[in-house]
Amino acid sequence: MNFHGKDIKIFACSSNKELAAGIARDLGLPLGDSDMGMFSDGEISCSINESVRGSDVFIIQSTSAPVNDHLMELLIMIDALRRASAAGITAVIPYFGYARQDRKAKSRDPISAKLTANLITVAGADRVLTMDLHCPQIQGFFDIPLDHLQGGPILAPYFKQQFADGIDNLICVSPDVGSVARVRNFASRIGVAMAIIDKRRQKANVSEVMHIIGDVRGKTVLLVDDMVDTAGTLCHAAEAVIEQGGAKEVYACATHGVLSGPAVERIQKSPIKELVLLDTIALPEEKRIDKIKIIGTHNVFAQAIDRIYTDKPISTLY
Repeated sequence: MNFHGKDIKIFACSSNKELAAGIARDLGLPLGDSDMGMFSDGEISCSINESVRGSDVFIIQSTSAPVNDHLMELLIMIDALRRASAAGITAVIPYFGYARQDRKAKSRDPISAKLTANLITVAGADRVLTMDLHCPQIQGFFDIPLDHLQGGPILAPYFKQQFADGIDNLICVSPDVGSVARVRNFASRIGVAMAIIDKRRQKANVSEVMHIIGDVRGKTVLLVDDMVDTAGTLCHAAEAVIEQGGAKEVYACATHGVLSGPAVERIQKSPIKELVLLDTIALPEEKRIDKIKIIGTHNVFAQAIDRIYTDKPISTLY
């Protein structure tokens, strides 16, 4: 579908207003005038306080915690904009929740990622713009165009510059087998070797490190993942490369900082010297510790929005 509205309008729900403001600023636009609220019984309310008739509207909303509230906000705002005669509606979802429920792991499991995709489509979105889906095949769950940005090209230059004098001693490590393709791509961007940590997950959010495939002895290890949730996998991996692998020091990076439950406490106590995250999820003040560094994504999303509006390829961003 081509987007040919008379202008661009950027609206923000409540999950990541700072990122939305940065995107609008980079595009030279004001944030759209809207109010998200909640009635006394917990129902979401939405008011659009300006005309969107004939405009191409981009809604910035990560479906992060509280996931269900933020998802409902997105759906309700899409519906409001559709009923207000917007020419096109793009759901800009920097972090796509429910992405880990992409298949039936056991009998009678739901596929919640597909259900979420259906809800966004039925609500009236014409296109989705997101970054680093936990499972890339979720792109196929949508019956509307989806543009999939990558966090690696934003994170890799940071580490390439930071370790410019000791790049030969750096090695990228995948904290589990499922992240191998992502880490291989990341390592090739920096120009270093990679290793893999083989682990066995006993139950959800609990993991046990088994052994390390590759040589990390005496090296600076960079753990690369798409998200950090409870940080169990990441911190166990950091301990393993130090205690079992003999690594000299450990850094880590990920696109999405979910940081639920004991995550921040685990990171603080872990041997990780620095964890670099992107701002796809707003980090509350109480979770901002010295070990965690945030890199902005507003410029990349702004460029992608401009290219969508002008019918230019997004692939050239990388």
